[in-house]
Amino acid sequence: MQYRAAKGMNDILPDELRRWRTLEEAFRRTVELAGYAEIRTPLLEPTELFVRSVGESTDIVQKEMFTLLHHGDSLTLRPEGTASAARAYVEHTVFAREPVTRWYYLGPMFRAERPQRGRYRQFYQAGAEIFGDPGPACDAEMIDMLYRLFVGLGITDVEVVVNSLGSAGVRERYREVLREHLEPNKGELSEASQRRLGDNPLRILDSKAPRDQELVREAPPILDFLDDADRAHWDALRAGLDALGVPYRAEPRLVRGLDYYTRTLFEFQSSQGGLGSQNALGGGGRYDGMVADLGGPAAPAIGFALGLERILLAMNPSDDAKPSPCFIAPIGERATLEALVLARSLRDRGVPTDLDGRGTSMKSMLRRANSRGARLAVLIGDQELDRGVFKVKDLAAHTEIDVPCAAAAEQISELMARAPLEPAH
Repeated sequence: MQYRAAKGMNDILPDELRRWRTLEEAFRRTVELAGYAEIRTPLLEPTELFVRSVGESTDIVQKEMFTLLHHGDSLTLRPEGTASAARAYVEHTVFAREPVTRWYYLGPMFRAERPQRGRYRQFYQAGAEIFGDPGPACDAEMIDMLYRLFVGLGITDVEVVVNSLGSAGVRERYREVLREHLEPNKGELSEASQRRLGDNPLRILDSKAPRDQELVREAPPILDFLDDADRAHWDALRAGLDALGVPYRAEPRLVRGLDYYTRTLFEFQSSQGGLGSQNALGGGGRYDGMVADLGGPAAPAIGFALGLERILLAMNPSDDAKPSPCFIAPIGERATLEALVLARSLRDRGVPTDLDGRGTSMKSMLRRANSRGARLAVLIGDQELDRGVFKVKDLAAHTEIDVPCAAAAEQISELMARAPLEPAH
């Protein structure tokens, strides 16, 4: 029987991982410069954590969670990172030690949804959270940081979309306004939106069904219902984005799929990479009530999550070359022992080094050196050792020299540090 990865869960092989590392390193560099520290939370959390924080009526909780029972406990593979970070913030009483906390994370998340381009059942997110700062300056700073990250990754068409959902009271009032607006046309809504009309009408604003979009387009915008404090926060957010020179579009129908958002909401969209209607690279917003809901103090918070698979699709094809190693090809037992010592010495000097200890022919090993993209091949046999040298072959220039065994690690390191020679003609 041939085994395959579970549906919607993919292997990431070394050639692909070079692009992943480029993205992850750019993300780490960006957020650490902005004062975020890394946190790692468990893959499994109590199911109730996500029901309470994400929202019982969301698609995630109703249809997409991987949940298991263990000795009577209900545990769920984390479908997103914010709830886990907030739980850790409360559990470890971080709020008692510092007034503002900035955390970031990278790792796998799990949702039992239909796999499609850029959307998988095991997928990877990079995200960050700020606890203790009510904004709106930190909201604008976070959006600007991500905009610059995307542009730096070569995603030149990225669009920043922002909205405000207001405080919890505004959101509840607007739900009723939206429900009253849509109820007379309930029969024209899609089946999913008809279900949402009763328990979560805001999600209808996010529907991709053409008739749903047409009906909600005529609904009064939530921005018209902001109270004075929410309006001041919204105006200050836009002033901050303007000061930073971030191009953005205000979109009162932006809601995203989670129930915990309050006030600032944002999303980054791109048409690069053929993402189609599922064009969000990531986004986030404020969730000022979650910390208190999870048993902590009343603490403002804002965060975001980025879908790494989608960003990789939108990024330009990578021109990152595979590191060119030094390849060591020994023939015989004596040569292999010398090769072991040389390989360790080169690696101690930071030189990527491949050692072929299979004992095959020199011709076979040189073929493998070429297939590995090696810069240099070090040929070691009894004849070379009797003369006290290693033979070093430049595989591009088709030239070779002898280097003394005693100075080989130093000289080969210097050769690897130089620009590659042009091929010999």
